[in-house]
Amino acid sequence: MRVVIAEDSAILRDGLAQLLRLRDVEVVAAVADAEALLAAVAEHAPDVAVVDVRLPPDQSDEGVRAALRLRQEHPGLGVLVFSQYVETAHAARLLTDPAGFGYLLKERVVDIGEFVGALERVAAGGTALDPEVVAQLFGASRRATALDSLTPREREVLGRMAEGRTNHAIATALTISERAVEKHVANIFTKLDLPPSDTGHRRVLAVLKYLEGTRA
Repeated sequence: MRVVIAEDSAILRDGLAQLLRLRDVEVVAAVADAEALLAAVAEHAPDVAVVDVRLPPDQSDEGVRAALRLRQEHPGLGVLVFSQYVETAHAARLLTDPAGFGYLLKERVVDIGEFVGALERVAAGGTALDPEVVAQLFGASRRATALDSLTPREREVLGRMAEGRTNHAIATALTISERAVEKHVANIFTKLDLPPSDTGHRRVLAVLKYLEGTRA
């Protein structure tokens, strides 16, 4: 897995790069600003870009705006926003297509193995969304949707799916059997009208419906 990092703090940038390399992740570039990020992605064609929200020169939302450009100019590139802030003005646009997208909060990542797992999911076209990010972005009341047909447990499972969790990880987090999770996931697909397909992207489509419902 080839990764580009955009982080303005030299200590965090170099530290993250070293930690990833220790996990056999190929960090092809680690840069400090949005323009350098765009150039590095164009040069190295990574599998995923790790992007902070606030980057020079203005330290406002340059990172997330650069992430939007990357999604438009490099289809198939995974983008993982990694910040201590939840940026709302542009981040919701990134979530209109959650495939290959993640948004994690720095203070809530406590295990580098889980972070690498999130990178791998995003690089493979999956999602890695912190539930706190979803709550802040889409906390408003919503209209009635197909989500209303889900049971509380099914909604809980779907929320974990939005984080990018596997069935095994969901079972562990909710202290239920993996077989029970499989049944809940099957019910979710049925209630959200997501029949089997050749693309195999039903989990991503289910997450998209979840995000649409929470922000409606």
